[in-house]
Amino acid sequence: MTNDTADVAIIGAGPVGAALALRLAAGGQRVVLVDRAALPPMEHPDFDGRAYAIAYGSRDLLDRAGLWDRLPFPPCPIERIRVSDGKPGRPPSPLFLDFDHRDVGDEPFGWIVEARSLRMAINRALADSAVILHAPATARVTRDADGATVAIADGPSYRVNLVVAADGRGSTLRAEAGIAVTRYPYRQSAVVCAVEHERPHHNVALEHFLPGGPFAQLPMSDADGAHLSAIVFTESHANAARLAAMDDPRFTIEVARRLGAHLGRIRLVGRRWTYPLSALHAHRYHVTRLVLVGDSAHGVHPIAGQGLNLGLQDGIALAGLIEGAADPGSTELLARYQRIRRPANVTMLAATDALDRLFSTDLPPVRLARDLGLAAVNRMPRLKRRFMRTAMGLRA
Repeated sequence: MTNDTADVAIIGAGPVGAALALRLAAGGQRVVLVDRAALPPMEHPDFDGRAYAIAYGSRDLLDRAGLWDRLPFPPCPIERIRVSDGKPGRPPSPLFLDFDHRDVGDEPFGWIVEARSLRMAINRALADSAVILHAPATARVTRDADGATVAIADGPSYRVNLVVAADGRGSTLRAEAGIAVTRYPYRQSAVVCAVEHERPHHNVALEHFLPGGPFAQLPMSDADGAHLSAIVFTESHANAARLAAMDDPRFTIEVARRLGAHLGRIRLVGRRWTYPLSALHAHRYHVTRLVLVGDSAHGVHPIAGQGLNLGLQDGIALAGLIEGAADPGSTELLARYQRIRRPANVTMLAATDALDRLFSTDLPPVRLARDLGLAAVNRMPRLKRRFMRTAMGLRA
């Protein structure tokens, strides 16, 4: 029996779903948020090495959700990005690409935010908000032309105008709605960790292309006087498994071979993580009274660190359309959301896929061509500014 009403129900309290819920609630919407997991255990009190790259243009959702000022650990601005090519254990190619945020304005390209910091901010904000939270809980969703009913297992039911699927790449709601998905498996795994290093990073991020896949060093805020960076790189599944089985000293040597010597001596801090990589894209973003956001709608290769940013941009677009709308679940509104977000997400999927395929090869003619390409772009200020604005999540 339906015993309550709300404007929007969001299934999935990850960073995108939770930020969207808080943003809509701050704008006066009555929001129900449901997640299978209990939220406090998602917090990791100890530094664990995982971090998000938040683009300048994506911060708006976190600001308007009241999350940015609640981050318990300071985010680190990204002020320069250096793109290079090479091989493990060898100096990078002298032909490189260097982006400086001052070439497009005073704001940084973005920030590196600890994953635990964002989760802690989300949990605290939800506790102080008007969002109706059910976690851990499961919900059964039924939809019709006039609305949707969200029935919480062993709990209340809500009649809502719109259901938002923010339940990840394996989205149950997407599958129940019959929305088809195209998947792009990669023969790679991501290796994620953090290191303490001898020299300061000066807020410079490194994207170093290696035969096994891209290697990224992402600057993090100093902690207790130590210089820290997050490390994300890709390898074949076999090499990733070999790295995962190494003890810390041997693994640190492998990271150092890929990172180079510019940060001095390094020491592994926190845990190591390994994730198999794939990409996906939903064939459509909405059906009757249901809309997809974040990983339920799309997933891309981490080569440019844009996965979460695409989801946050989804949230910005959807919240902007819902704000002031008479019916947040109308077909017209959801179709407009799809027209806004689908082209941008498909473009980023294609770009990251092409970059990975171009740079994850050791063929000498291809390496020479891409090195010359990096050097050429480095001498084209207008083209560089376009790339920089795209990295910031702004229109080129």
